[in-house]
Amino acid sequence: MTNTVACRIDDNSTTTPETTVRLPRNACLPINRCNLPAAILGGLTFQRHPAPLLLDGVAELHYRLFRLLKPLMDPVERARQFMDYMTVYFRLEALEDVGLSPGRPKLRGRADYLRMVRGWAFDPDCREGAVLKGWVESRFGLLTHYHGGLLADRTHDTYLHFLEARSHGLYSTNALEAQLDLLYTYCQYELYRSQPEVTHVCLYRGFNRFSDAQVLAQLNRRSMIILLNNLSSFSIRRERAEEFGDHLLRVQVPISKVFFYNRMLPGMLKGEDEYVVIGGVYEVERLA
Repeated sequence: MTNTVACRIDDNSTTTPETTVRLPRNACLPINRCNLPAAILGGLTFQRHPAPLLLDGVAELHYRLFRLLKPLMDPVERARQFMDYMTVYFRLEALEDVGLSPGRPKLRGRADYLRMVRGWAFDPDCREGAVLKGWVESRFGLLTHYHGGLLADRTHDTYLHFLEARSHGLYSTNALEAQLDLLYTYCQYELYRSQPEVTHVCLYRGFNRFSDAQVLAQLNRRSMIILLNNLSSFSIRRERAEEFGDHLLRVQVPISKVFFYNRMLPGMLKGEDEYVVIGGVYEVERLA
């Protein structure tokens, strides 16, 4: 007879703030267009033990691009190849080929992926920022909780203005969200190719205050668990981040949650060493 020892779950369980914190239900959607559900990719466990995030069908659809990138050793050449591919595939310089009536103003058609990220760099609460946050909702299932104000009340004017800005930003554009899909996928390709062994990047963010809903747990005097907006800007340089608030956070961000960064493409963002990060639950350290 084999001797066995009964072991109850309660015998080994410990309750800590880290183990009880979950992504709030009102912060995510039940479905997305990613290989992991929002409740997983937006959680604290994902920050600590990240995995690749793959948007449905994007790499497969654009396999020719990645075949072209493979032999290129210079990241500048790869960036140029990517931008050329975007121009040709999405007909960014030949909008009549995708339905724009000849003679009509091309202003909306020119609202492409580059204009979106440049608009974000100037003001994350602008129309372009609404488009990008809406894209994160659609692809990753993480809801926007701040855009020109808190969006907790879905009947409030602030939320309606967000929806309006998002809709206007997408109106009469050429597959704009599909352009953003490929931008994110290329960003991930570049980060992995340059440092395949790296899982996290240490980033900094200046801030003035958090809303009560953002702080999910206070671990100690300096460490806490917070809910980040579904898209937020960070800097890789501490001194740069200190310019944007009275207080400073340091956070280990999974590489797979970096949407784009300024050095990825020429002239992409005005801020030096800026990273735009997909949100969710994060453990952060308050430095000041």
